[in-house]
Amino acid sequence: MLRSVAGCTILFSASTLFAQADVRMNQIQVVGSHNSYHTGLTPGVKALLEKNNPKAAYSLNYSHPPLPVQLDHGVRQIEIDVHADRKGGRYAHLAADDAIAKAGLPADAPYNTDGRMNQPGFKVMHVTGIDQRTSCTLFTDCLKQVKAWSEAHPKHVPIFILVEAKEEKPNLPGTPEPEPFTPAVFDALDAEIRTVFSPAEMITPDDVRGTGKDLPSGIAAHGWPTLDSARGKVMFLLDNRKFTAMYSEGHLALRGRVLFTNSAPGTPESAFEEQNSGTAASIDASVKQGIIVRTRTDEGTTEAHTGDTTRRELALHSGAQLISTDYPPGEKSQWSDFIVQLPNDLAARCNPLNAPKDCSDAKVNDR
Repeated sequence: MLRSVAGCTILFSASTLFAQADVRMNQIQVVGSHNSYHTGLTPGVKALLEKNNPKAAYSLNYSHPPLPVQLDHGVRQIEIDVHADRKGGRYAHLAADDAIAKAGLPADAPYNTDGRMNQPGFKVMHVTGIDQRTSCTLFTDCLKQVKAWSEAHPKHVPIFILVEAKEEKPNLPGTPEPEPFTPAVFDALDAEIRTVFSPAEMITPDDVRGTGKDLPSGIAAHGWPTLDSARGKVMFLLDNRKFTAMYSEGHLALRGRVLFTNSAPGTPESAFEEQNSGTAASIDASVKQGIIVRTRTDEGTTEAHTGDTTRRELALHSGAQLISTDYPPGEKSQWSDFIVQLPNDLAARCNPLNAPKDCSDAKVNDR
């Protein structure tokens, strides 16, 4: 094909013109942050844990900047832990404060001074009663931060938002019983997401399934959406496989749902899977089936202390699309040089396993 530019004739091949249109959103690789809302342990909680549970103090000793800062640094997958609190106020008092006072330790800054924990809606926190201070208190607070960043960067590759539904029993006296997840609670979770993001701003199971009877057949028939069509959008993923049946109840193959579930290959909901400690072979086997896979490069600050890059290198050389870490771009470990980032500070690159041969990292990356 000939094209004239400023009096010069330039030859373009069809593959040059159309290669990027063929890159699908499952044919890229991005770095994500684990517990993206986590601002670290406060001095009082850290002292309390060092006294009563040193192992927890060791593993929880990491933090992240606010979500927009992480996105600026190139993170394209975030993780948000949500706790149901439909009436509001369930977690407004922090039991750790009582335990700190009882132990005679220096008090932390007052909790819930803005009253947001009193409001109805899903709350974002790590461990109830202990590790509750975060960069965005309400789930909708987090989502609004992501949306504002997305609107300011409309050509970004899709942002993958992993949601972990938490209902752990308290292990600290004074911590309230959790509100359990039910199909109705998941309906409320979908509804909260829809108050922030419109259908046009999300990639949902309905978009991927199309006219297929289930997600695997839809993916086999027409593949994932193209990367260009997915730019500027978000995609929600449900972390807990134990909730797949509950979340899909009355929604065969996730019809009408917002989140993709962490599902076993071959099931009607199968499109996303977590393999946090997966082998290269098991990860690649799922990716070859058209599944988007999330894996982790480190855990509990162990690799950050030792500098061991074994898991990091396995993940980056695998076909996993989502590479999760406590040390994403801009957040190098305080104990070693451990950090997880793509070459040349890219926010996204061609997937090492399944990208088209003529895929270009420069064109896949944010525009």
